[in-house]
Amino acid sequence: MMKIINGKSISENVLEECRIDVENLKEQGVKPGLAVVLVGNDPASKAYVGSKVRTCIKLGLHSLKIELPESTSQEELLKVIDQLNNDSEIHGILVQSPPPNHIDESAVVLAIDPAKDVDGFHPENVAKLALEDPSGFVPCTPLGCQRLLAEYSIDTNGANVVIVGRSMIVGKPLALLLMAKGPLGNATVTVAHSRTKGLEKICKEADILIAAVGRPKFLSREHVKEGAVVIDVGINRVDDNSSNKGYRLVGDVDFEGVAEICSAITPVPGGVGPMTIAMLISNTIKACRNSLSD
Repeated sequence: MMKIINGKSISENVLEECRIDVENLKEQGVKPGLAVVLVGNDPASKAYVGSKVRTCIKLGLHSLKIELPESTSQEELLKVIDQLNNDSEIHGILVQSPPPNHIDESAVVLAIDPAKDVDGFHPENVAKLALEDPSGFVPCTPLGCQRLLAEYSIDTNGANVVIVGRSMIVGKPLALLLMAKGPLGNATVTVAHSRTKGLEKICKEADILIAAVGRPKFLSREHVKEGAVVIDVGINRVDDNSSNKGYRLVGDVDFEGVAEICSAITPVPGGVGPMTIAMLISNTIKACRNSLSD
């Protein structure tokens, strides 16, 4: 029988763990702090930032939201990051992506102190992930995917995993995470993408198929082996006149077609999405703990 992997429910469990951790840290005289920087007025980015700030406040973290105008120069943004790097009350720094076109995002990532890089994008943290050094930070979405697999007792040990998507945000770090030695890794991982030849055949060999390609309903039942586990990281807006908003959210997987043959699947929305912010809070708490031992 097919299972729906409920990311919303699991994320609530993670956030409850985080709330307890925050209380324990406060007893030690420290309050985890997260700074979120938003450049410009993108509505989706504003919504994401608002959600992160509300979650921080709800769990008792110190939350700092810095909203900068679209016209902010790269130099001005880097100055703000430098101030946050040197702020002892801030343990995690997140610059909401994507920034305006005139901002070099890679320079922004490099400017963040790796010890406060709770997004896990700094080269030092990427290297730690590749070297299986647990002191670094893993990007939040891959970490959330791994936690979902663990919570639903989906064994990655020796499993054939196919990830469709090669970004530094999901595909590449998730491959490293699932290949790593340990009870939540030890998988044989293939990283494919939209230009992969014979994609259907490759996907059909997966025990666990992970879609992170950023195209609505890109993977259909023809890509899925019967009984496979499907993790859909994608979140895409498609026009829908029957909706009050004029659009609806769909994943990178054709949910209706694939759900009939897989053993477990994440819905969109309500699957991987809620896990991302939960793991961001978890990473911030880790950064706070690390600061105590510096």
